[in-house]
Amino acid sequence: MACVSDEYLVTDNQAESRFEIRADGHLAELTYHRRGDRLVLIHTEVPEELEGHGMGGRLVTAAVDRAAREGLTIVPFCPFARSWLERHADVAGRVTIDWPAV
Repeated sequence: MACVSDEYLVTDNQAESRFEIRADGHLAELTYHRRGDRLVLIHTEVPEELEGHGMGGRLVTAAVDRAAREGLTIVPFCPFARSWLERHADVAGRVTIDWPAV
């Protein structure tokens, strides 16, 4: 039986416009579009086998890290990313966020 580690490596696959975590043969991802000085978060998907390990939050945090490094504004169209950022003001406060109307 495979064991999911607490140490997940998040990679920014810019060719595919997504942040990725590969674990136990599964792929968790946060897709995005880069538009000028904006990083638009489109969709977060975590396979059922990997749920409950904080991977979605790690993916959103990786997006915030990139935005902070590159001076980008986050635009969270993804409902999960938006909700996660609303609940984690400590992370969200590190970047400018353009909250889209819902």
